[in-house]
Amino acid sequence: MTTASELLQQHLRLLVEDNAAWQKLIADDIVWELPYAAGIGHPTRLSGREEVFRHASWFVGAVADFRSFDLRLMAGENPAQAVAQVRAEGLIKPTGRIYQQEYIVFLDAREGRIAHLREYFDPVQAAKALDAAIVGLD
Repeated sequence: MTTASELLQQHLRLLVEDNAAWQKLIADDIVWELPYAAGIGHPTRLSGREEVFRHASWFVGAVADFRSFDLRLMAGENPAQAVAQVRAEGLIKPTGRIYQQEYIVFLDAREGRIAHLREYFDPVQAAKALDAAIVGLD
């Protein structure tokens, strides 16, 4: 059985590097929460494979040379849950800007697949790289 820690490492590695392999990690009823994404006009909650794949496809299409590093993985007593702090960077293709980010990601696994993600990131860093306005900021 794949643990949440293993799934979280695979999620971070495969999302952009091998999206087809990443899609196999996803449960049919996945929920992906992005609490700070509203700051750049993106949804804060994605439900089900179709919504998750659509959002992931947008990201994969927008970024090049994406890599994560400085991974700090925290596994608790429950092998179905894991948390990671990770830095990442890549080139945003439409703007030509470098995207640098630090993420905190919570993952819940069920039956060897990713059932729930909760991802925190700095929307200001995303807005700068995407040349996007920060929603609600005058």
